[in-house]
Amino acid sequence: MSDTTPTSPSRPQRGGRTGRRSLAGAAVLAAGVLVLSACGGSGFDDTGSQGASGGESGGQLQVLIGSSGQAETTAVTDAVAAWSEESGTPARVSAASDLAQELSQGFAAQTPPDVFYVSADLFNSYAASGALEPYGDQLSGADDFYPVLSEAFTRDGQLYCAPKDFSTLALVINTQLWQQAGLTDADVPTTWDQLRTVAQRLTANGVVGLSTSAEYSRLGAFMAEAGGGLVTDGQATADSAQNVEALQYVQSLMADGSYRFAADLGAGWGGEAFGTGKAAMTIEGNWLVGSMASDYPDVQYQVVELPAGPAGKGTLTFTNCWGIAADSQNKEAAVELVEDLTSSDQQLAFAKAFGVMPSLQSAAQPFSEEFPAQAAFLAGADYATAVPNAEGVSDVITDLNSQLEGLAGGDPQAILQRTQANLEAALQSAGS
Repeated sequence: MSDTTPTSPSRPQRGGRTGRRSLAGAAVLAAGVLVLSACGGSGFDDTGSQGASGGESGGQLQVLIGSSGQAETTAVTDAVAAWSEESGTPARVSAASDLAQELSQGFAAQTPPDVFYVSADLFNSYAASGALEPYGDQLSGADDFYPVLSEAFTRDGQLYCAPKDFSTLALVINTQLWQQAGLTDADVPTTWDQLRTVAQRLTANGVVGLSTSAEYSRLGAFMAEAGGGLVTDGQATADSAQNVEALQYVQSLMADGSYRFAADLGAGWGGEAFGTGKAAMTIEGNWLVGSMASDYPDVQYQVVELPAGPAGKGTLTFTNCWGIAADSQNKEAAVELVEDLTSSDQQLAFAKAFGVMPSLQSAAQPFSEEFPAQAAFLAGADYATAVPNAEGVSDVITDLNSQLEGLAGGDPQAILQRTQANLEAALQSAGS
């Protein structure tokens, strides 16, 4: 097994060291005003981060992002500045300290930014409120986006916004601890049984074999590998036998001591438990690459695809899109900007700058050549499951996450039955 210490900085909207930026973020539509719970945001001290619309600023495009860090802010700012100089259209990038709140304020005042990040779990709430311009069919490369990403931002048959990048989950292994346990390349797990074996072998001397955060955005990968999921063909399927089997498997690893949640190890998320040496393996997305490079540069590790479950390979995918405000006074220029930002060359530049994976299928080969150590993340795009994003589902997932925290001593079937009832209510409400 080769030792790999990648250097690309990345800590995207979901799965950062500070916060397990989970799928929480409820959307409530009241009196025509979109009010959203907190989501993402970098905490940058950026004055005037809530931009006015193009019409309010003399034709200047306002771009609002929920940045993962300074590297992302700088990269996006530079890309927009280059486009602005070439197109002749003035544009300004701001990094939100609380993206959802600032967008909510802008929508309420009818002065939203022209272009902004939209997370998949909140997309339908924005679209349902009429806040988003459905511009996807105007993009020349619309057919080049990974289908699973396009589906995340499609409503009533329309692609509303362009996926800006994406991430998947993979298994991350501390190569030093792996070798100390007497494990070799031949032991890299490809099945649940093999994962159990190596997790047990790696659990020693105060180190647990496997650790993740206690949330659906990690444990949902096991559900996918078992052939389950929260929503199937628009119907709630949380309490399926496959999902029960997945949580029972995780629970069995906890029972033998080879799997512990990060919080139980005194860590904020799986990457921290892994980086500090409290866990020999974790399940995380490619945002981990930047965190390891900046926070734990001496830890040597390798990334491999998640082991297959009873139904085969499975993982989750997370994405954001470039939203354009329905109230924007300069939609044509906004679409032109998004076209530029989602081009293959620009997405590859973003990948180098802050570690994301391009949303275009045509960029897969050059990305793999540039970042061979991240091949497992990219491979997951072929079989990844998107997080359900119907209106109200984010609230259901928030409740599920709170229940999963007690999985070690809990009843998987009872947890999923409660989630099933909540999902059915949310989906019924969204469809009414």
